[in-house]
Amino acid sequence: MLPTTILIDESPRCVVRPVDTKDLNRFLRNGKAFLLAEKPTGKVTHRAATDAEQTRWREAFALHKAWGGEDEAFFGIPLQSETSARRD
Repeated sequence: MLPTTILIDESPRCVVRPVDTKDLNRFLRNGKAFLLAEKPTGKVTHRAATDAEQTRWREAFALHKAWGGEDEAFFGIPLQSETSARRD
């Protein structure tokens, strides 16, 4: 599959590249605590990543590979929102 953006209430939360639809559904199910950490009552949806989001994903993947990481071990990247970027 191509990089996919996971949205919470239509706001991008992360970009992932699942192997197939089963893999995507498993992530959505198992990753709910991570995905909804900032909005516990939010609605989780997904869409194809935009060009800018794909570029960020590819850059992170290239960094992962540069240190010797395996292709299969890289899944995705978080997209910072105001609350997750804030330092308390």
